[in-house]
Amino acid sequence: MGHVHLKVADLERALGFYCGVLGFEVTLRFGDSAAFLSAGGYHHHIGLNTWESKGGAPPTPGTTGLYHLALVYPTRATLADALQRLLRAKVPLDGASDHGVSEALYLRDPDGNGVELYWDRPKNEWPKDAQGRLTMYTRALDLRGLLAAADESLDTPHNQVVLP
Repeated sequence: MGHVHLKVADLERALGFYCGVLGFEVTLRFGDSAAFLSAGGYHHHIGLNTWESKGGAPPTPGTTGLYHLALVYPTRATLADALQRLLRAKVPLDGASDHGVSEALYLRDPDGNGVELYWDRPKNEWPKDAQGRLTMYTRALDLRGLLAAADESLDTPHNQVVLP
């Protein structure tokens, strides 16, 4: 998969979330109508625009559209750092799950778009049954345990997401 483009109602508000909270950087901007965001210097991972949505309302529940976009973090510590930033910014979580293969945080951006922030456990730690088949699950994520991982040494700045 490549990048995602999102329709937003207010570009500045969206930039405050994606750059100010999640740590993306603006790589290109078209006035007050569009911006392209990057993690780690790529041309763009996320496009934001108001071309068809300026001042618009989020989609109502029960309608079709994007369920969520998923952003992968390289380590548990970098996901923990993202959780700390969400808490500081008072961004509420919709959920937090341990899937055996990954740990994930679920939330909404200011326009109501679903966002998943997660890290993948090393493949050799993925849960498997006696026949060696993957056995993913969904359990409550220990948020206190995740936050404790934020104190681990991080190789990346605390305000920047890193994508492969």
